[in-house]
Amino acid sequence: MTGGEIHRGTVDRAQTREWLAGDGTDGRYTARGITVDRAGNVYIAGGPNGIGTGRPDLWVYDRKGTLLAALRAPGTDVFLNDVAIGPDGAAYFTNSNDAQIFRVAQTRNGWKATLWADATGTIERKEGFNLGGIVLTPDRRAFVVAQGNTGTLWRFSARTGTATRVRTGTADLINADGLVLRGDRLTVVRNFSRQIAELKLSDDGRVANLIRQTASSPDRVLTTAKVLRGRVLYVDSKFDEPVASGPYQVITDPTR
Repeated sequence: MTGGEIHRGTVDRAQTREWLAGDGTDGRYTARGITVDRAGNVYIAGGPNGIGTGRPDLWVYDRKGTLLAALRAPGTDVFLNDVAIGPDGAAYFTNSNDAQIFRVAQTRNGWKATLWADATGTIERKEGFNLGGIVLTPDRRAFVVAQGNTGTLWRFSARTGTATRVRTGTADLINADGLVLRGDRLTVVRNFSRQIAELKLSDDGRVANLIRQTASSPDRVLTTAKVLRGRVLYVDSKFDEPVASGPYQVITDPTR
């Protein structure tokens, strides 16, 4: 996050290595959410990288690390937080500064970033992080997106981009950040709340019922997670440190 470099590791080793350099490489000084499509293309959300700088907001690399695209998202004050692959194979990026989702795909004229969903008329912009984690619903017909500053989950139709609130009952999801979906089990990483919420998500993503809340380590601020071979891997982003210091870790047990 503080340099923009991208690390890469394997399941059989605890140590990663730098895969893509940061500190201005391809205009990247910071990086946030990452995902990979079926072709092995890597999509990187740039957070505030482009705000007031004219630098790219996102990047696409192939599996060998060759730059395919470094793009600006349309509009201003765009903070790209997380990214998921849609049912059409395109990448969908959330905007933490407003209720917007951007679509990135390769066209006949090259890679393009377009404003796919603008829900500013439905979702009120609040101070702090707005849209963050994003996952595709089990039926692959919608996205579920976290709005961390209000503790709300939103469902965006993959066909129309229309946003509706996910019914979560009385579940406390304030500071919802990264989302992970395994079958119908939705894991919500609640960064500064230091909680991991687990919910049962309906097939269409309209309802999520709380199963449990588990306290995460008081010495970490976990922000996002991914599934690798059945295990959930959590990223400790060290948001509680004014100047982050090592060791920088991805962990399997959020309570430690």
